[in-house]
Amino acid sequence: MSEAARKVVLKFGVPLVLAGASYLGFVSRWEADGQQATRVYADRLARGEPTVCDGITNQTSPYPVVVGDVWSPERCAEVNRLVAERTQLRLLDCVHARIGQNTFDALSSHAHNLGVGNTCASRALGLINAGRLQEGCRALAFTPGGAPNWSYVTAPDGTRRFVQGLHNRRQDEARLCARGDAP
Repeated sequence: MSEAARKVVLKFGVPLVLAGASYLGFVSRWEADGQQATRVYADRLARGEPTVCDGITNQTSPYPVVVGDVWSPERCAEVNRLVAERTQLRLLDCVHARIGQNTFDALSSHAHNLGVGNTCASRALGLINAGRLQEGCRALAFTPGGAPNWSYVTAPDGTRRFVQGLHNRRQDEARLCARGDAP
């Protein structure tokens, strides 16, 4: 999407860019080991969910996502942008505080990875909506007791397993969230 074609929405009078280059770059660093995967693969952290590009699945894509298929870089760019815009528009429905672009992008990355419903129901967004930005941003990565938050996967046998890579992403989201871009 060109600079001129970017979609901007106003939330509480603050302009927020949808699917901006900084957001798309941030998500891309955390999906598919930092390299856009054009071959659909079974995501082992998501119980084999067919995944392509920057975390695109059948739940988010307008096109079928079938393990082994190969997508063009152009299709990846199109669908990544479309999914980002949809995710961000849905997320805006549960943001009730004035936030800046960095905070919006961090929450959007969380929602992209964990689902909009989980982000909207999170303690992190609740704190941000209550005007407690720094505390809310920290809650993206840590529980109130300081343990890693949103950094576990459930194995097929039902056990929860800590994944350092997910925690690294949560910490990066927390840093971006708190990065002082107040509206």
